[in-house]
Amino acid sequence: MASAPTAHSVSALLDHMARLARARTEATLEAHGLRPRHLVAMTVLREHAPATQQSLAAALAIDRTNLVGLLNELEADGYVERRRSAEDRRRHIVELTPAGERTLAAAERAIEEAEAEVFHGLDAQERATLHALLQRATAGHVLDCAGAAEMHRACIEEDSPAPAG
Repeated sequence: MASAPTAHSVSALLDHMARLARARTEATLEAHGLRPRHLVAMTVLREHAPATQQSLAAALAIDRTNLVGLLNELEADGYVERRRSAEDRRRHIVELTPAGERTLAAAERAIEEAEAEVFHGLDAQERATLHALLQRATAGHVLDCAGAAEMHRACIEEDSPAPAG
């Protein structure tokens, strides 16, 4: 009879699957000309547009200066549009363009396929169960997409080697 998994073995498996999923997702996004931060920003914009740059920076939990760089990239690719607010000319309103909506939808479909590949050992019902269990396990830890993005960014910084200096 197999013994119950220890907390360490569960953590190790979750870490391994997260690394596999992250690598596959990043490769999938790259094929669409996107990075994870692009996906998160575009997802937040789809759900909460139109948004001011200030509210978007808050939702993404990033500095406004970093947001400008991110939006410059997305705008250069034609995925977002910035315009002055009619109510307050000092503010910029940001929205996904139709090209951004199409690219986001295509990227999300590709990510679903990538997840199916990563979790190929589970059938659809088991993947749904895993998703429900992970949502329950993370309740109170990550409230939204922006929170997940911030955690993802912290993990990447933690895994990155220190700069030479």
